Amino acid sequence: MNPSRRRITAAGLLGLAGSVPWGAAAQGEGDKVYRFSPVNQYGIELTARYWNPIIDYVSSRSGVKIELKIGRTSADTTAYVLANEVEFVFSNHLFSPERDKLGWKVFGRRNTPPLFSQIVVLADSPARKLEDLADQPVGFPGPEALVAYKFPYAQLLRRRVGVQVVFAGNMDGAFAQLLSGRVKAVGANSQLTDGWSQRENQAVRVLWQSDPLNDLALMASKSVRPRTLDAVKRAFLGMRQDPLGKTVLASAGELIKLSPDAGFIAADGSEYAAYRQFYATAPVELR
Repeated sequence: MNPSRRRITAAGLLGLAGSVPWGAAAQGEGDKVYRFSPVNQYGIELTARYWNPIIDYVSSRSGVKIELKIGRTSADTTAYVLANEVEFVFSNHLFSPERDKLGWKVFGRRNTPPLFSQIVVLADSPARKLEDLADQPVGFPGPEALVAYKFPYAQLLRRRVGVQVVFAGNMDGAFAQLLSGRVKAVGANSQLTDGWSQRENQAVRVLWQSDPLNDLALMASKSVRPRTLDAVKRAFLGMRQDPLGKTVLASAGELIKLSPDAGFIAADGSEYAAYRQFYATAPVELR
């Protein structure tokens, strides 16, 4: 099913359920459409298939019209965010000191187990330690990927292991290059490693892993009115308690091999201290 058909189906289910939007808080929006940009963790099609039903649900429940806006790569999507072309994001690209000043507000996060930055190889790779990757091509999603590029590349720099950096556009692209042999290892987000391994039935070996990190943040631009943000926040956070919301989450989660109860919980930004701390100690070229 293509993304547009999936949007219609999700909206139709909400209508049949007789849902009453919490949109009184968003009255006065008229025909205003807000844009939601999640980081490209997967290819464009899979990203759309995961997020469109969730965004349809949130739009219907909140009364706030929201549309998905993603670029060809994660760097392209982040460029939309930095150009103020979107109002809501699912991201960890906004925690550097410079971007903290832009005024994005954390209001939630996905309630998944802690994730880890990793450097991985295929299970049959001869590489057993990071030093075995010296002078080899190593794949990463893109220069904006905090968990899957900046964290692992910083580790390589600290260990003085020089590698050939290859950007693939998203994590699935990096894994495709690993499988084809174009790169010998990839920097990765453990959640995405696990999902890819299950979807593709491929085993990997972890050469390095970071301390635990929280999943990405739901954030709103400072341009979003408080009552609009409150309506959207209530819709996201209410999914796990609503039978229809739970169905949407389970269906979407199955696509990327997440737990069926991987919904969204409240957050205020304090949960991302480890991300902010990274910028305080990271090599200059990665800040």
